[in-house]
Amino acid sequence: MNYIGIDIGSTASKVCILKEGADPIYEVLPTGWNSKITAGIIRENLEEMLGSIDECKIVATGYGRISVEYADKVITEISCHGRGGYELAGTDCTIIDVGGQDTKYIQVQDGKAVDFLMNDKCAAGTGKFVEVMANRLGLTIEELFDLAKVGTPIPISSLCTVFAESEVINYMGEGKSREDLAAGVVDSVALKVATLVQRKQLADTIVITGGLSSNEFFAERLTQKLGKKALPTPDGRFAGALGAALLAKEKL
Repeated sequence: MNYIGIDIGSTASKVCILKEGADPIYEVLPTGWNSKITAGIIRENLEEMLGSIDECKIVATGYGRISVEYADKVITEISCHGRGGYELAGTDCTIIDVGGQDTKYIQVQDGKAVDFLMNDKCAAGTGKFVEVMANRLGLTIEELFDLAKVGTPIPISSLCTVFAESEVINYMGEGKSREDLAAGVVDSVALKVATLVQRKQLADTIVITGGLSSNEFFAERLTQKLGKKALPTPDGRFAGALGAALLAKEKL
């Protein structure tokens, strides 16, 4: 029996396939403008890989979870991210999920989410904020982080992405370097994330999931803001899909 987790996020869609006695298989693709089309592409890819999904157990989660019409069950992203983050951490933990459109704090005990907090009112402090700023600076996201490592952060104080972009434009007009602006962007995201999660209790183990989860420089900046070690996770962007696949195995 194969167990499949599908996490259709606002920016990227992730898939996790669990086979008995094998390591998880991960796939990722852009969500695009229509999550229903994305769900159809995922089904085609799964059938190409597995031959058929009729005998598979499938759980869908994320922003576009209701678009996965062939899923056996739909489960909230809090539950799936909590289960997947716990699996990656291997212990009770605080999960900080920096997604494309929101940031989530999830407290996990024994593999279950027992508390959570979400910032979904503004894209500041999310992956979308980083993407917008990288585009404004004429950089890829990878290039932005590379420049940020050698820059001195310039304060970007606005809590709104639109106003923050205006701040960056003003700084560009003043001739500020891209290195310092890139450092300011990363510092701003880390500060906003830390400000959100510090409203709650933090476990001894803190793991980062989402699109920035494998970025060690972001983990360093977030650690500084939190005053506690925040661990990057190489497969952290797949936490929701992994959790969905595990819940498919455990519940279905």
